[in-house]
Amino acid sequence: MLHRVFDWRGPDRLVLVHGFTQTLHSWDRLALPLAETFQVVRVDLPGHGGSGTVEMSFEDTAAAIGDAGGTATYVGYSMGGRLCLRLAIDRPELVQALVLVGASPGLADGAERAARQEADAALAADIERAGTAAFLERWMAQPMFATLRPQPEDVAARLENTSSGLASALRRLGTGVQEPLWDRLDELTMPVLAIAGQDDPRYAHIAEEMADAIGANAQVVALAGARHAAHLERPVSFHRLLAAFLVLHPPTP
Repeated sequence: MLHRVFDWRGPDRLVLVHGFTQTLHSWDRLALPLAETFQVVRVDLPGHGGSGTVEMSFEDTAAAIGDAGGTATYVGYSMGGRLCLRLAIDRPELVQALVLVGASPGLADGAERAARQEADAALAADIERAGTAAFLERWMAQPMFATLRPQPEDVAARLENTSSGLASALRRLGTGVQEPLWDRLDELTMPVLAIAGQDDPRYAHIAEEMADAIGANAQVVALAGARHAAHLERPVSFHRLLAAFLVLHPPTP
């Protein structure tokens, strides 16, 4: 069972799933306004936060997110988005609507996937050698996070992640081990919103390709002034965008 936190106010359920190195606390400031309208569930992924000692395969983790969240609208960022996408394909009866932020359906090319798995394994070993604090400093220095200014509670929670937990998550949940889902995107019948930062061209392109593959029930938004972590870089704009999407596609109690 994955660790989860409930923010109980509204009647309809919204499940928030974080990305690699984060915890459910990355959603703290977004969860408060969302909880005025929704019953918000925040989940810690394996190797992170309160699920720090949990080890699961990619498919089992997606299923566990569904067990933790139940029938709801699912919002996933990066690694969390990839897992929510897997859940939506495997258990569509649970996913009333799907919001993906800086996420992908995986790597379609087998050679590219193998190279990524090898790179992720090397990075996992580096995390174990360097420790969480040193690794996070390098991780957050990447160009894709150049405009991100994490909130103190997010930084503090990330630093509490263990190097063994993060390494385990990367080995089991990384893009290299993920079964590519490009050929199954047309199975999604629920409303889908794919969000990417306007200054994150790789994932903006992926979002467009995903929407084309899904069909008329998908829409794409490029969030201005943001890179990979668009929801954290532009939280007010993200909240407005999500609220508008949910007005059009409200969850069923």
